[in-house]
Amino acid sequence: MSFEKLNLIEPILKALKTEGYTTPTPIQEQAIPLVLQRKDLLGCAQTGTGKTAAFAIPIIQLLTENKVATQGKKTIKCLVLTPTRELAIQIEESFNNYGRNTNLKNKVIFGGVNQHAQVEALRAGVDILIATPGRLLDLMNQRHVDISNIQFFVLDEADRMLDMGFIHDVKKVIAKLPAKRQSLFFSATMPPVIQSLADTILVNPSKVEVTPVSSTAEKINQVVYFVDKENKKHLLIDVLKDKAIERVLVFTRTKHGADKVVKDLIKSNIKAQAIHGNKSQNARQNALNNFKSKITRVLVATDIAARGIDIDELSHVINYELPNVPESYVHSIGRTGRAGASGIAIAFCDAEEKAYLKDIQKLIGKTIPIIDDHNYELKNHTVVKAAPKPQRNFSNRPPKRGHTTSSNSFEKKQSNSVNREASGAKANGVRSEQGRSENTSKPKKNWFGRERRER
Repeated sequence: MSFEKLNLIEPILKALKTEGYTTPTPIQEQAIPLVLQRKDLLGCAQTGTGKTAAFAIPIIQLLTENKVATQGKKTIKCLVLTPTRELAIQIEESFNNYGRNTNLKNKVIFGGVNQHAQVEALRAGVDILIATPGRLLDLMNQRHVDISNIQFFVLDEADRMLDMGFIHDVKKVIAKLPAKRQSLFFSATMPPVIQSLADTILVNPSKVEVTPVSSTAEKINQVVYFVDKENKKHLLIDVLKDKAIERVLVFTRTKHGADKVVKDLIKSNIKAQAIHGNKSQNARQNALNNFKSKITRVLVATDIAARGIDIDELSHVINYELPNVPESYVHSIGRTGRAGASGIAIAFCDAEEKAYLKDIQKLIGKTIPIIDDHNYELKNHTVVKAAPKPQRNFSNRPPKRGHTTSSNSFEKKQSNSVNREASGAKANGVRSEQGRSENTSKPKKNWFGRERRER
């Protein structure tokens, strides 16, 4: 299908042609017609699936078609709420690109910078406002932002809002929105608390699910190193001795951890920079630009800060610390293997993280091969075996009664699969985790406070 078949107006088609877009992605193909029909939308989609265009394009069209010539300044008709500054900037760029042939005005506001320029732009009038929750509420309280005329509301990355502790800010914003509006809700995962939030925002929504969070790109080669925590920095430096790794995105769980990794790399004469919520906006943008232009070889980031980073031809991703949220692993390795390209995802696992590895393998439904040919192998460890992949359902409902799976058949398939995996791994110098498991209790999780709040 082409964009022409989606009944888009000529100014948008012209802009898409300028951007080199010819065929819509699956989420664009499904979501754009629904939004143009003025339906509320519940979308389950990861970053990188093209969801920004899926909501930006139809909103631009509806605002352009509904535009009435009036005197005076513009009022905010569309609000897009997103968790991080990087995502907010990326979304603004998309609205600018797709709406370049219209008279719509867009503005992005976020914290970490002086508010003066943002306030001046708001006073001049904007049609579309892209914002992070903290700065938006701050300017609303100062009476610089009026959202009483909102026609379209987009909540992007809802699950990440929850992880970052923004859920209460989001609810405060929603309480100020007009009841009569069209709402679009996007989240990479749909835990019960996010589903409940969606139910309070949407009215008879249409549902679109693309690229479930449990799936990983087939062309991403995943491996894991078992290593003591104190030796991770030495292992990372050894891995980076491979000159074929031109650029690598390294993930840590905390901001402090990211800064520490950068210091260790710089001591070894490896160019590295960190990107996280404690950095100023200018510092974050500078680090990202240096990485994209290959001035910096290693970009170290928390999963939250890296959400939305889209870098062409990124061959390697390293999870220096395994995330305690298994979905975050899928998001992190998804920074490589983009647009059908191949990629390599490396994970470092210490003794305390084996339970996290077990959760990750359960989510993705496969056992990650082990690399044990290195100088810092974790001693006296037992390997975590992947659990069977559970049946996933968009609405998170339990399986219907009476649905059973043949245990013998399943075990036979698992055995064949593991044998094939072990043979392939052996041929490549990689040891499989076949036949060994550990009775590790799964840590309790709470959707609130999983990760430290970033602004």
